[in-house]
Amino acid sequence: MPAIQHRHDQINGIRLHWVEAGAGPAVLLCHGWPETWYSWRHQIAALAAAGYRVLAPDMRGYGESGAPDAVADYTIFHLVGDVVGLLDRLEIAEAVVVGHDWGAPVAWHAALLRPDRFRAVAAMSVAHTGRPATAPLEGFRRAGREGFYWLYFETPGIAEAELERDVARTLRCVYHAASGDVPADWHWRAVVPPGGGLLDTTLEPAAAPAWLPAADFERYAAAFRKSGFRGGLNWYRNIDRNWALMGAFAGARIRQPALFIAGARDPTLRIGRRDPLAGMAAAVPGLRASVLVPGAGHWVQQEAAERVNRELLAFLAGL
Repeated sequence: MPAIQHRHDQINGIRLHWVEAGAGPAVLLCHGWPETWYSWRHQIAALAAAGYRVLAPDMRGYGESGAPDAVADYTIFHLVGDVVGLLDRLEIAEAVVVGHDWGAPVAWHAALLRPDRFRAVAAMSVAHTGRPATAPLEGFRRAGREGFYWLYFETPGIAEAELERDVARTLRCVYHAASGDVPADWHWRAVVPPGGGLLDTTLEPAAAPAWLPAADFERYAAAFRKSGFRGGLNWYRNIDRNWALMGAFAGARIRQPALFIAGARDPTLRIGRRDPLAGMAAAVPGLRASVLVPGAGHWVQQEAAERVNRELLAFLAGL
């Protein structure tokens, strides 16, 4: 990894931690759950070497960044506000925003809400299909899908108690279940059994994955032993609130150049009842490519780092 700087400042009402590397046009990387800025370690190196200024924050509620107590302090407006605030703090007029997992909705919405600040967007694992007609959690309840893990996360304290009991085991199981390493005849269905927990939906891995060496895994485990999981879980607890807040933007389109990347074995592409890729053409008319990486699962930028780096660099070069 090239030389990086760790920086902290008060931004958008919280203490934000981020790392920087390289010089040139700005590329801002937004991680997902349950990760930290470190999930972008392979991309930071490649992008900085290619002549970009890379910014990778610990998102609100994670790592060394602040974690407000109130659930309502984790709306999509707060999350986009954090990355806009980071650009303001560094006096950067515009950037390309890249997001993975929960960071993908942040990236998509940053592009949608602030096209003046984000000239292009690349998202991984979570497609953008626009605002649904019904609030998502309400839709799951109406459909009788009470076991869906988003609903399990809703009540503060329950998921935290389960996930923090043994942080290393939690991360091993979650990373494995959503990866391309699971058996060919199994995929994560994200339905918590009655009286059970999230880890009951996963498989215990037989060995550590090749894409996550022990030293890298320990970086994550140490971060979550320190921070706990509440901050990240509060993002999920705003899903229906975000739906309501975005009412004024129903039907709005993302017109900047866009790239979507996912692992072909990513279970999040199969969780819903509809194909998430099918709705992107209408919602993201600027979409230039949709790339499915063979063999990779949800953690695509780590599982298939070289392929992801090639796709990102080609996209950036074409802007």
